[in-house]
Parts: sequence; C-alpha cells; structure tokens
Amino acid sequence: MAVSDPLGIIATPLMIITRREINTDVQMIVDIAVKNEVELIIVGLPFSMDGSLGIQAEKVREFTDFLSRHTDIPLEYRDERLSTVAAKRILQQTHKTNRDTRYDAAAAALILQSYLEDLLPPREYREDEDATAE
Repeated sequence: MAVSDPLGIIATPLMIITRREINTDVQMIVDIAVKNEVELIIVGLPFSMDGSLGIQAEKVREFTDFLSRHTDIPLEYRDERLSTVAAKRILQQTHKTNRDTRYDAAAAALILQSYLEDLLPPREYREDEDATAE
C-alpha cells in the first residue's frame, strides 16, 4: 500500500499487507483508508504485456468488487505493468535494498505517483526557466 500527501503531489510507500482471509484483508484496507482519510483507492491491475487481462487480473477484479461492497470510498483501476520491475530497479540503484526491503510497497507508490502525475495540468516550458530546478 502507498498513500499520497494531503495535496496529492507525492506518493509514499506505506506498508505491505500479506493476504490471509478476504474479510480480514478487506477490513484492514478499509481501516487504513479511513485512518489516512483516503478519498480514492487506486487498485493496480496487472495487464498482460499485450494489454489483455489474464487470470491474475481477474482475481484482482474479484477482490476489488468485494472491497467496493465494504466501503463508500471510490475505487479506480490503474495499469500496474512493470511497476515491481521499476521499483526493484530504483531501490537497487539507490542502494536501498536489504532483506527487509519489500518491492510491493515501492511498486504501489509508483502506481499511485503515476496516477497523481496524470492529474496535474501540463506545464508550459518557459525559456527563462532553469532546467535543473525541476
């Protein structure tokens, strides 16, 4: 799981939830969402590389349907292709890997960050703008 800051600018890894039992898992997600005053839940949907939905994506959709029946918080799917690969690469490049590092939370943050960036209006480039300021 990942959350954003209150302004919806930066996504941060929050935690890993190890699946146990669907009712317990859903209640944990709902509790965390309420505690963090979540307004929208972004669900990573594992599309195949060809853009189709496979068996795992159907499992995610079934779980999300169940989750949606237990919360009033809206849910939205987001393509999660290669998010774990990207998270591993980033953590390895920053030397933040160890036995305790879990890539799933970092991948969740990447998925959420992608969503947040898509919400931002496009910036216009100004010639007087310092390129290193970004």
